[in-house]
Amino acid sequence: MTNTSKYRGRFAPSPSGPLHFGSLVAALGSYLDARSLKGDWLLRMEDIDPPREKPGAADAILKTLELFGFEWDGSVLYQSSRIEAYREAAGYLLSTGLAYPCSCSRREIDKTGKPGPEGIVYPGTCRNGRDPSRDVRTLRVITDSAEISFPDLIHGRFRQDLEQDVGDFIVRRADGLYAYQLAVVVDDAFQNITRIVRGSDLLFSTPRQVYLQQLLGLPQPEYSHLPLVMDEDGRKLSKQSLAWPVDSNDPLQGLLQAAHFLGQIPPVDIPSNLAEFWEWSISGWDSSAVPVQQF
Repeated sequence: MTNTSKYRGRFAPSPSGPLHFGSLVAALGSYLDARSLKGDWLLRMEDIDPPREKPGAADAILKTLELFGFEWDGSVLYQSSRIEAYREAAGYLLSTGLAYPCSCSRREIDKTGKPGPEGIVYPGTCRNGRDPSRDVRTLRVITDSAEISFPDLIHGRFRQDLEQDVGDFIVRRADGLYAYQLAVVVDDAFQNITRIVRGSDLLFSTPRQVYLQQLLGLPQPEYSHLPLVMDEDGRKLSKQSLAWPVDSNDPLQGLLQAAHFLGQIPPVDIPSNLAEFWEWSISGWDSSAVPVQQF
């Protein structure tokens, strides 16, 4: 982000359940980073995966954020309204030879691929032409052996060989839905996001997003990946793991706990209401105090 660029951050939850403590930590970190630098903070609802969505979850998340005192700029962007933009981006990748149709099933890939940092690496079976007798299942982006590298404001420089560690990855799924990696890149550019502050579970996805930004000629935001909240078994809190929602009856306590998790030390006179919390947390935000997640 240049000195002349206005900071624009965002929080982008998926409506697969109520806001839980891990999501509150991500929302708080992104909000404080934006507001401490006099920037905008936008909300985007990642509602492009109907099988995972829960009825009423989107409205519940927005209501919870309001009760906790978050104030976002502009209207909420719903990804379900952006399908045509994703279709155009995928069409460009396909028409320029940067992506190709793939007929491989997940079972076939599991048998022929090798293990990678985030699952089985696609072996490139259909890269040079698929079996024309089989139906197209997915659309994949061609990767190469070039190393993707970007500076993370918390973790330092992060590097990944996409071809070796991920393989040609999916931008349109077998069910016809567009993949998160494509949608998030298209929407970050559309909303002019300059810095992305989110959980470290997405750190390993970022090279794919940087690569897509390069292929699509889109600007690359700054990245800052916050530590994840784990359960007692060492698993990331998530809506899928039925993590308990935050207590909307005591928002101050939840916010203080989230700030503490992010390494922020409250003053001797601990804030006693939401107004005091937001005044202290925004003016005192120290990103250098955020713990680094070890992998």
